[in-house]
Amino acid sequence: MISVAEEADLIARIDAAPLTPFRFQQWTGKRLTASFGWSYDFATGDFAPTEPLPEWLLPIRRRAAAFAGLAADDLVQALLLRYDPGAGIGWHRDRPVFEHVVGISLGASTTLRLRKRNVGRFTRANAPLLPRSVYHLSGEARHVWEHSIAPMDVPRWSITFRSLATSAARRQSPPPAPARRPTARGAGAVSDRSASS
Repeated sequence: MISVAEEADLIARIDAAPLTPFRFQQWTGKRLTASFGWSYDFATGDFAPTEPLPEWLLPIRRRAAAFAGLAADDLVQALLLRYDPGAGIGWHRDRPVFEHVVGISLGASTTLRLRKRNVGRFTRANAPLLPRSVYHLSGEARHVWEHSIAPMDVPRWSITFRSLATSAARRQSPPPAPARRPTARGAGAVSDRSASS
């Protein structure tokens, strides 16, 4: 997906970003994160706009979107992650406010573990995440399968882009302009025109 030089530059930019420990309710994870575009608070469930994507992320977002067959503007959220030694990510599916998930793996190789619940057991699969590679979770892989990354002994970085689910995009759209008050036209005629959006 990217060159070795681009990888080094992205890692340096992630390290210079305002990273904070990942928080889930009262638990603090070992991985460090920073969100742009949209932020999801796992302690409160709040989902809200946050700082816009920095300029340096836009070229890599374009490439990630092209890989996934999406428009760059569809990827409205970016999550920067640094996994220090001992940090991983437990089994989960991304929050339903998001739809497409496109990730870029930086630094060390790892394995994206996948599992799907069946009656009394899990079906499991693995996908290698090589340095500078990209993956796209959509459809069943996104909504039915859970994924995780085991803790590693070496640092690793990633950039994850997400699109909004249709329902979330509708909820987050600006409200329509209010209708204008009826105005008189001529003798006794009333118009109830609405402002166009």
